[in-house]
Parts: sequence; structure tokens; C-alpha cells
Amino acid sequence: MATPQSGERSVPSAARVAWMSIAVNIFLTLLNLAIAAASGSLAVAAEMVHNLVDLVASVAVLAGVKISERESRTFPYGLYKVENLVAVAVAILIFFTGYEIAKEALFATPEATTVNGWMLAGVGLSAIIPLAFSVYEMRVGRELNSPSLMADAQEYRAHVFSSGVVFLALIGQMVGYPVDRYAALVIVVLIAKTGWELLADGMRVLLDASLDAETLDQVRAIIEAEPT
Repeated sequence: MATPQSGERSVPSAARVAWMSIAVNIFLTLLNLAIAAASGSLAVAAEMVHNLVDLVASVAVLAGVKISERESRTFPYGLYKVENLVAVAVAILIFFTGYEIAKEALFATPEATTVNGWMLAGVGLSAIIPLAFSVYEMRVGRELNSPSLMADAQEYRAHVFSSGVVFLALIGQMVGYPVDRYAALVIVVLIAKTGWELLADGMRVLLDASLDAETLDQVRAIIEAEPT
């Protein structure tokens, strides 16, 4: 196996970066869980669920990829649609979770929220870590030409926004503006967006969706312009 020459920077494998992404999501989930338990903030709890959704989706899709690679006499091309079945199942779970958070934000009796310095620092950290990792993952994804890594990097940038919303909600609670529930609803929208993307991508493959007519015409024109 060839080794990198002096001065050359090795590029990590997509699988290694995917495992790093899972580790980051585990840390962020536990961090926000601790803050939510101590503060009683519904917005922080929603962000914790946002992290957990990404973690479950990443693990489920990774497991689906491994299963889809298995070939047999009955399935000579591998169980390639298992990954999409898993994605659809996870999407349904995401929608149910978002619904439960939205119901609590809209109808449950408000509870007192405690905010202090370490909680604000923790929420700030939960924004900085996704930002730094998204920059790293996007760079590696482009070097490896990996759409999945680049898409995951974009999702981490959504966490920067949602953590910012949580931070502002906690500041609002400190100065007497009870905006915690509204912040939770904003994060529910982001959770629903993640679920919809998983559901749409999975269903397209399961239903053998074709490209739109305009794109097919462009592909046909390119092929015909290059005779063999």
C-alpha cells in the first residue's frame, strides 16, 4: 500500500468521517440533554431531539448501507433498497417526535426555566462544534467527491442556526421574555425538514422514480451529440 509522501496531506475515508459524525452527534445530544434537564427549557430539549434525530438517522442509514451490500442468489445485485426502507422508517419516527414537541409547546402548561452562565456556555459550544465540523466534513466531502458527506455537512450548519435560536431563547428567559416555546417550534420546523428530506429521498428510490422529462431530453441530446 502506498504511503503519503512527505508534505502530502492524507485524506480520511468517508467511513471514518461518518463515524466521526456519529461521535459528534452523541456528544451534542448528551450536552443538550444535560442542559435541558438542568434548565427545564423546551427549546433546549427540542435541540437535543434534533441532535438525536440526526444521530439515529446516521446510524440507521449506515446500517442500511451495510445490509444493502449483501448479495445472495435471490438478490444478486444486493439488498440495495434496504437503506431506503430504513430511511423511510426513520423519517416517520422523526415526524412523530416533532409532533410531540409541537404539541407540548402549544398546549402544555408552561414550566419555570432556569438559566445561568454554564448553560449559555454549553449552548454556545453546541453551535461552535457543528460549525467547525461542518467546515472539515465539507472539505473532505469535496476531496472525496462524496455527496453524503457534503449533505451531512450542510445539516450540521442547520445546527448552528438552531443552537443560535436556543441561545437567544435562553437570553430572553433571563431578561423576562418567555420565548422558549416559540424557539422550540422553530426547531420543530428544522426537525420536520430533516424528516421530509429522508422520506422524499427514500420514497423516490422505492417507487423507482425517473428523472423529469426536461433532464432526460438533455441527457439524450448529449448522448446523440457524441456518436460512437
